[in-house]
Amino acid sequence: MVSRASEASRGPPHIVYYVYILQCSDTSFYVGSTTNLEDRVLAHNAGRGSAYTSKRRPVRLMYMEHFETEAEAVKRERQLKRWSAEKKRSLISGDIQTLKRLSKRYRD
Repeated sequence: MVSRASEASRGPPHIVYYVYILQCSDTSFYVGSTTNLEDRVLAHNAGRGSAYTSKRRPVRLMYMEHFETEAEAVKRERQLKRWSAEKKRSLISGDIQTLKRLSKRYRD
């Protein structure tokens, strides 16, 4: 049994921030962020996740990253939302060469 004193000494609970990519039934991608990935994906599939995914169910979790801070997660979410579908597919599949090529193309 854990005493209240030892609970208090641990500090606040550790929060993990997730950025995720869903693939919708029409093969489009949706990028979002949350602190509870499992519940968020369930909400998307129940039609409560977002207006975009509610019309494109079912959705499938294809990719996720986790972050220590909300600011880091929001920054990454915004970055991924600007990416093309091809670039997201490369990230999901782990095709680093294509990802680098696509990134270079946009920098040139």
